Amino acid sequence: MNKFNLVVISGMLAVALTACGNKGGDKTALAGNDVKMLDFVTTQDGTPLVIKPELFDTSQAKQFASTGKNPYIGNTDAETKGKKLFQAYSCTQCHGGDAQGQTGPSLHGPDFHYPKNATNKGMFETIWHGTNNGMGAKGKGLMDPTDASNGLSPDEVLQVIAWIRTHGKITGNE
Repeated sequence: MNKFNLVVISGMLAVALTACGNKGGDKTALAGNDVKMLDFVTTQDGTPLVIKPELFDTSQAKQFASTGKNPYIGNTDAETKGKKLFQAYSCTQCHGGDAQGQTGPSLHGPDFHYPKNATNKGMFETIWHGTNNGMGAKGKGLMDPTDASNGLSPDEVLQVIAWIRTHGKITGNE
């Protein structure tokens, strides 16, 4: 066996052993940097919410995936983009033009319909996967199951959250 084959086989063995040691609770993004991801849960019933690590494709999204802190809070460019996304994805239809509530609840806080939305992780989970009370999932691949490219990316959800947080006193990063 030549050296090239030995190197390839050794590399494949290392990857296989690493994968075998992953017990499911340890979610590591393999896109770029190794990032240990938080355990996300659905708003509907608290079951595990699996999001493909490669969707966290910006440094801001990777930071959020490992810490739950939204790095876009206070970033006016991100907040401006978040407002446009909020409008483009028809969030205004239920939550009103400034997320103040309409047929859907206010997103300003401090009293949230879903208490978990006081944190950016909680609000991300709610936006990504939807609720039992009529809000559909907005996450990429979930919003329209027939089109994996349709929906918001994690980075875009974070920008929407950053804009929503401009209307209240809670940053979600507390």
